[in-house]
Amino acid sequence: MTDTKDSTNHAQRFEQVRAAHQVEVAEDYVEMIADLIDTHGEARAVDLAENFGVTNATVNKTVARLQREGLVESQPYRSIFLTEEGKKLAEKSRNRHQIVIDFLKAIGVSEKTAQMDAEGVEHHVSEETLKAFKRVIRNKSG
Repeated sequence: MTDTKDSTNHAQRFEQVRAAHQVEVAEDYVEMIADLIDTHGEARAVDLAENFGVTNATVNKTVARLQREGLVESQPYRSIFLTEEGKKLAEKSRNRHQIVIDFLKAIGVSEKTAQMDAEGVEHHVSEETLKAFKRVIRNKSG
């Protein structure tokens, strides 16, 4: 028989994981939208679907959630734009991403592997760890 306290703790951990995943998806989307706008002048749902390897329906559902959260603006069959809040999150995500890549390369990881590994790591490191990464990068380059 399962202890109620253990069940509650277990459920809370899963809820935290689900919430963290939602943040991760939001960060990935706003970062990709910013990249597409910088590269192509616009971000379209079809481009997001292609880049993420998901369906247009998945992109539309996620973009609708990002609109509710105030991170993007979009209208049907139009480009997707970042709000000021979305731009701030995209910049923060880009910075975290680059710090992780630079750290991995500083410890001898190849460019290709650093790029791949940074995709997951960037969302799960604390500010304390990012500061430590920066110190290692500075010490290696300084």
